[in-house]
Amino acid sequence: MDKLTPPMGWNSWDCYGAAVTEDIVRANAEYMAKNLKQYGWEYVVVDIQWSAPNAKTHEYEPFTELCMDEYSRLIPAPERFPSSAGGKGFAPLAEYVHSLGLKFGIHIMRGIPRQAVHRNTAILGSKHTAREVAKTASICAWNTDMYGVNPEKEGAKEYYESIFKLYAEWGVDFIKCDDIARELPHEEQELILLSDALKNCGRDMILSLSPGPALPEKAELYKQTANMWRITDDFWDEWNLLYAMFERCERWAGHCGAGHWPDADMLPVGAIKQDYSPDNRTAFSFDEEKTMMTLWSIFRSPLMIGAEMTKLDDETFKLLTNKDIIAMNKKARHSHQVWRKEINGVEMILWVAVCDDGGWYVAVFNAGEKDNEITFPLTDLEIYDSVSGRDLWTGEKVSNAQKLTVNLPAHGATAFLLNS
Repeated sequence: MDKLTPPMGWNSWDCYGAAVTEDIVRANAEYMAKNLKQYGWEYVVVDIQWSAPNAKTHEYEPFTELCMDEYSRLIPAPERFPSSAGGKGFAPLAEYVHSLGLKFGIHIMRGIPRQAVHRNTAILGSKHTAREVAKTASICAWNTDMYGVNPEKEGAKEYYESIFKLYAEWGVDFIKCDDIARELPHEEQELILLSDALKNCGRDMILSLSPGPALPEKAELYKQTANMWRITDDFWDEWNLLYAMFERCERWAGHCGAGHWPDADMLPVGAIKQDYSPDNRTAFSFDEEKTMMTLWSIFRSPLMIGAEMTKLDDETFKLLTNKDIIAMNKKARHSHQVWRKEINGVEMILWVAVCDDGGWYVAVFNAGEKDNEITFPLTDLEIYDSVSGRDLWTGEKVSNAQKLTVNLPAHGATAFLLNS
């Protein structure tokens, strides 16, 4: 597993919320394997409440009965994931995803199921029970499934070891752990306990922490415990959220590096929110989608598709398969904002990064409300020689230049690879 570059994949949340089913996951995995794998897309992640038998909408089922084994561990609901019947768990679905040359992931909530605590069920490898390890005052503000785990209690370590032992047996490659990234410092020791259990489970897995905004003062802890962590709350197809991401990315850019990635969240492109309408498409314009892909890629955020992939239109497909933009996500180093200022009465933003193969990645953004053409000297980037290269979106050549001229629509962006 390549942990040296940001993970790329698909997550079911944007489309299906709590209600995704096995047939949907399989169909999207098949599409990815056939159409997107060659561009680097590889993770297929089942999001929240897969243990709830009756989930039908984007919303969580509060205080619902969850499928659980005798050791206080949630298991997939066979009503929604038929191959999990008979105690097989996610192993058959993971095996199928692996057979396509892809990797399989699941969402989990921090803690131990409330129903396990209420029933005082057993913990694998311990004489202690769910009620004894629970931290009942530690609850999620927006989901009723779990209590926190008290790391100081005997049996807590064994509980977390037991769930990751199960996930390893299933063949899980990616864990998205929720209700934890922004809960620090209150739940710091639980994060460490969880991370240690994952690292010692015998299977290599990506650990992703949600939701954001993550705490900048805890950046080093995130790096030590996880591979990616959310720097925002749920990101949706609204310009004000995309506009706010520039400030978040500027703040976190210095913490991107091999194996640890501040996460700007999923890409709400194409057809999303399937339980609201089968044809509900992103509210982003194509220019805004390009801005999002450009910022995520030069910043080096993980890239997780939110669309129903089997309904990708040609425009969205091209957006997600631009080899040069994806290469920027893999090869940019020392990415940072150079300036953010008003030019011709329009707010413009400039980012730069070193390319791992040599040269520079340069991204220009129009954050304003009208089209704008600007010209700026490359000395702004501390590039003092003439350069050549190309626009990564249009393919237009740059030759022997000491300045760049760009003409961008409102909310638009472009990016260049330049070499001296």
